[in-house]
Amino acid sequence: MQFSTKVELPVKEIEISHKSRIILIGSCFAGNIGKKLQERKFNIEHNPFGVQYNPRSISAVLTRIAQGEPFTAESHEIFEHAGRWHSIMHHSDFSRNSKEELLECINSNLKRAHAMSKACDTVIVTFGTAYTYTRNSDGTTAGNCHKLPAKEFTRSLMGIEEIAAEFGKVIRTYKSLNPEVKFLFTVSPIRHLRDGAHDNQKSKATLLLAIDRIISENPDCCHYFPAYEIVLDELRDYRFYAEDMAHPSATAIEYIWECFGNCCFSKETAGINEAVEEIIRGLNHRPFDEKSEGYREFIRGLARKIETLTGKFPYLDFKNELTRCNTLSNR
Repeated sequence: MQFSTKVELPVKEIEISHKSRIILIGSCFAGNIGKKLQERKFNIEHNPFGVQYNPRSISAVLTRIAQGEPFTAESHEIFEHAGRWHSIMHHSDFSRNSKEELLECINSNLKRAHAMSKACDTVIVTFGTAYTYTRNSDGTTAGNCHKLPAKEFTRSLMGIEEIAAEFGKVIRTYKSLNPEVKFLFTVSPIRHLRDGAHDNQKSKATLLLAIDRIISENPDCCHYFPAYEIVLDELRDYRFYAEDMAHPSATAIEYIWECFGNCCFSKETAGINEAVEEIIRGLNHRPFDEKSEGYREFIRGLARKIETLTGKFPYLDFKNELTRCNTLSNR
């Protein structure tokens, strides 16, 4: 007997390796999968403007990254509110106590992301909601409203054609930088319950149909990963949600990661992941006595494993881990 609806996975439609240069933008899936890729030493740029939810904001961020135009003190996106400086395009994690600190923070991230965009071969995009909040004063779509009064924004639902047109431009921009670039689209399984149950369903349906349109118009470079369907259909049980009953639980995230790997990783890539995980587990191990010779030899063994792995795959970056090994083995 089978007690769940198995979701068919798009196996090997798009391949990702440790040689790939990856930009991840969006919410939930981009955040969770980005963190796991980063931990396993993939070459990624992950939400350089912070978490983004709606397609228009995500499109604006990807376009700004490709253009690399820095923010200035006169940029209309920059403003002060409640004693802090914010950018309407950035998550509140980037907010600072002064305009100068804010500009330094967001421009350093932009510079790094722009450098990645020039050589990027994979863009992973996660849509969270089709609802947008447009600032009435200048028509800017908010990546984050930063607790400004609701009267300063107009809320609206994007249309399928509008989303497809926005991303048609983004795709052309990135293909001009690298004709071989691939896009992987997902829809976040997070339920935006503040919109109400019905409006949340309208929003998700709009996103799914828009992605279908984008892929049909760009079949050579666009693909879909069913993170939304895995959680909503295959893991159809509240035990796979966090306490807020809206976000996926740690178990659900781990299962989605496993599905993602089955779709996108070759046998070699999966093997590198296992080797990296073993090294990280070893470094995170807490011994009874860090100064014992036995523990120092254990750390030296980890350093040798790192050297062997990077000798075979020189594009893996273990500089921080080797520094830590050196510190721990010489205590």
